Amino acid sequence: MTIIQDLKAISKELTKLVKQTEKLAAAFGKAEKPKAQSVKARTQATAVAKKTPAKGGQKTDTDKVLAIINRSKKGVDTAALMKKTGFDQKKVRNILHRTYKQGKITRVEKGSYVGVK
Repeated sequence: MTIIQDLKAISKELTKLVKQTEKLAAAFGKAEKPKAQSVKARTQATAVAKKTPAKGGQKTDTDKVLAIINRSKKGVDTAALMKKTGFDQKKVRNILHRTYKQGKITRVEKGSYVGVK
C-alpha cells in the first residue's frame, strides 16, 4: 500500500467513527453540537464579568483594598493591607500592581500607596 491509500483508509475509518459518535450522542439526547466559543469571545466575557460588581452588592477584593487605600491620607503599605484585609502577600501585591497600572493608585514612596483623587 502506498501512503495515499493508507490515508484514504484512515479517512474512511474516521468518517465511520464520527457517524457512530453522532448516533450515540443522539441516543443520549445530545444530538446538537455545542458551538465552540472563540478565544476573543471568552476573553471579552471574562473581562465583562470581572468589571461588574459582585452579586448581592458585595465588594470585590480589589474594592476592599482600594477602600482602605483611599481612606488613608499618608499612604498604606502592603503589611498594613495584609493585616486589615487578611489576604496573603501575593494577593495584595497582585491587586496593587493591577490597580497601579489602571491608574487608580499612586506610589508615595517605595511600598506605600495612596488613592488617586
